[in-house]
Amino acid sequence: MLLVIDVGNSHTVFGIYENRQLRHHWRLQTNRGRTADEYGVMVGQLLAGVAGLRIGGVAVSSVVPPLSTVIDDWSRRYLGLKPLFVGPGVRTGMPILYDHPAELGSDRLVNAVAAYQRTRAATIVVDFGTATKVDYVSAKGEYVGGVIAPGLGIASDALAERAARLYRVELAKPPQAVGRNTAHAIQSGLIYGFVALVDGLIVRVQRETKTPARVIATGGFAPLLAPESARIDEVDEFLTLEGLRLIYERNSGH
Repeated sequence: MLLVIDVGNSHTVFGIYENRQLRHHWRLQTNRGRTADEYGVMVGQLLAGVAGLRIGGVAVSSVVPPLSTVIDDWSRRYLGLKPLFVGPGVRTGMPILYDHPAELGSDRLVNAVAAYQRTRAATIVVDFGTATKVDYVSAKGEYVGGVIAPGLGIASDALAERAARLYRVELAKPPQAVGRNTAHAIQSGLIYGFVALVDGLIVRVQRETKTPARVIATGGFAPLLAPESARIDEVDEFLTLEGLRLIYERNSGH
């Protein structure tokens, strides 16, 4: 079995693949202070509940550099496996047209690989995570570039922290766009505002690239925001995990 790990700024997602099937998955809060031993205890408890588990490989996408070292140490000590980290020198099967490829976040590349494998056509990936990312893959399967904007959670926090009379609200769809109280007004601005932001970016990318690219959404806020979008075609909350599986296979000869 293959253990895949997506280390994001807010959450870390673990998945277990048996051949090409995602059998188990867990989403945990990312803690930059966690040690290799703490990972050993925590992940060990999760994996203990999986019957017949025999991990033969580990693939990791991490946008939190301090935790990359911790996970590498944990995997070697507790699993006896050298993990594959997505980064320079790793075969992804996708040409990168970014001006400075080393600056490209591994999560963006992994998502692009998984999305193109599915569509085999021009594709836009929208990742609703800590940051909101809109990435474009050409019809030839090239990672071209994309857009990075603040995420929904960041915007909510900033609004509460910087506006004296506003406060944090539940990140949920309001009853209507025109809020009749402050909480609903804030929810409307956050939910419908972000949907309008993303839909506008998708239209601009499609216009600029002159292609009606298919749009796939992923990320923690995708289930909340994507249903309100007029431009998103489908949602796959495990797109990053699938990309990690594909890249691991391309580097292991499986």
